[in-house]
Amino acid sequence: SLRVPERAWIGSSVASTSWAARSGAAPSGRYISATHVDTYEIVAVKIENSKTNHPQLLYEAKLYNALQGGTGIANIKWCGIDGEENVLVIDLLGPSLEDLFVYCGRRFSLKTVLMLADQMITRIEFLHSKGYLHRDIKPDNFLMGLGRKANQVYIIDFGLAKRYRDSTTNRHIPYRRK
Repeated sequence: SLRVPERAWIGSSVASTSWAARSGAAPSGRYISATHVDTYEIVAVKIENSKTNHPQLLYEAKLYNALQGGTGIANIKWCGIDGEENVLVIDLLGPSLEDLFVYCGRRFSLKTVLMLADQMITRIEFLHSKGYLHRDIKPDNFLMGLGRKANQVYIIDFGLAKRYRDSTTNRHIPYRRK
């Protein structure tokens, strides 16, 4: 848990929505938890300096919007610019598969592996069905849900994702080296 006594207001000027988050708690591109000041809903906030050489957060938000409604895709609550920070607010999720693997002594039972793999493959298939490649598949980017959805696997971090099918023709977009 983050223990920073100061509080910062994130997104307070957009759509009359205010999120209170601990300031100075997250390096760029990392998540911190925040609480809605009216509803007390706890969410995850990802922050990125808007002056970074290769900003990804607003692009990532576009993908979250395109994927909304998919099983295992976090709901986007808000995205925008606050001062000099790009901000993305999504559902708060549980531990990553990497965290769980370490917690379990770096061993999962065969049953656990099969149950996780089934959901992970389904999430990747959904992303592909929407015409995107994730391009950063790793245990840190699969998180478990919370509460009633604690057994559901979520896929996160679409900052490196790329469209691989043309949205109008559905034809494969040729790979190009940069």
